Amino acid sequence: MYKFDFYTEKDQQMVIDFMKENAFALITGTGSEYPVATQVPLGIEIKDGKITLRGHIMRKTDHHLAFEKNNNVMVIFTGAHCFVSASWYTNPNIGSTWNYMTVQAKGKIRFMDELGTRNAVKEVSDKYQGTHKPGAYDELPKEYIDQMVKGIVGFTIEVESMENTFKLSQNRDPDSQRNIIEELMKRGDENSRKIAKEMIKRLD
Repeated sequence: MYKFDFYTEKDQQMVIDFMKENAFALITGTGSEYPVATQVPLGIEIKDGKITLRGHIMRKTDHHLAFEKNNNVMVIFTGAHCFVSASWYTNPNIGSTWNYMTVQAKGKIRFMDELGTRNAVKEVSDKYQGTHKPGAYDELPKEYIDQMVKGIVGFTIEVESMENTFKLSQNRDPDSQRNIIEELMKRGDENSRKIAKEMIKRLD
């Protein structure tokens, strides 16, 4: 991980909020020949200071088989990112860069039994689809759910360590930071606006 102390967010709640806002995360592991990875919408629970991630994946995929053999995984949460031109700095005679926010969480993946898998599917469905409407988990035919559950497996990941890089031009002087914010807001795209707003939060 590209890591400097001034790019590290020290406020743990801000890191957790970022993970929840960007919960469609990349789970990576070690396969027999190559690394494996899959993107999954995750539930995030904090209890007694411990962070647990929950979700489900398809059975018998390369990543499922790899996770069964080696359950050490890394989960990557990625948020907004954008190009930052050196022409916006008070001293433009240095390289341009890219601002971004990311969290890497490491832990062990553990697979659920059938009941746990059903609950994991219901959790993500209720969160995004809602309840008591067409397509909601509780509205689906029992036969369909019974068949679907055969092909997937739920999991939990208890986070053992976590790092973050919130690279938001913290190493630049205040005038350069304000210039960057102004230029990003001019762009108007969602990524640039999000990065600008995160920079504003950190202005002295």
